[in-house]
Amino acid sequence: MADAVVRVSGLGKTYATAAGLFPALKGVDLLIDSGEFVAIMGPSGSGKSTFMNLLGCLDTPSSGSYHLVGRNVAQLDSDELSALRNRTIGFVFQGFNLLPRMNLEDNVALPLVYSGVEREVRREKGRQMLARVGLESYAKSLPSRISGGQQQRVAIARALVNSPQLILADEPTGNLDSHTGEEIMSLFEALNQEGITIVLVTHESDIAAHAKRQVRFLDGHIVSDLATSRREELAC
Repeated sequence: MADAVVRVSGLGKTYATAAGLFPALKGVDLLIDSGEFVAIMGPSGSGKSTFMNLLGCLDTPSSGSYHLVGRNVAQLDSDELSALRNRTIGFVFQGFNLLPRMNLEDNVALPLVYSGVEREVRREKGRQMLARVGLESYAKSLPSRISGGQQQRVAIARALVNSPQLILADEPTGNLDSHTGEEIMSLFEALNQEGITIVLVTHESDIAAHAKRQVRFLDGHIVSDLATSRREELAC
């Protein structure tokens, strides 16, 4: 338990809809240790996106408990929760979510604004993170001047800027061609080898094959939780 980055027990989420109450998650139990690379899979409506929102502290569960790096998030006030999320989690989204009028180093450094880091220190850290993903020469460029794959690399650099223990990636290759998607997944693999815990949502088996563990959701439940070998997956 000491090495668990994520520990959920009996996690449930119910939404009120026009048709009545909809249970999106139904008593999910899951433990993710430090350094794991986990792919969350399942069809639309299976609960995987709801689960990721709860892991990212972007929503609150209706039942059960969630411990993030040993902290029970339900016991934290809004400021404590924001601080924990900011220093612990890096987010990567399908749509990149870069600010179009801000250059790349400032986009990368944006999370440091909320940590009260001085401007020049932020910019230096932004340049360092761009170098880490191979884009240091584009520091002063705007997002519109680079490709989709490069924009996703910038988004990953932004996710890394606070030295998070956990990266949550929601369909990170969904807007990319297959070749570029493979490059992004190779970057995730390299980051994982450095010890960063990665949890990503994907509906693509070839993308999930890069992970060391695949957790499948269906109708709000986990229906399988398997360690995987990419070689075995690709050989099938």
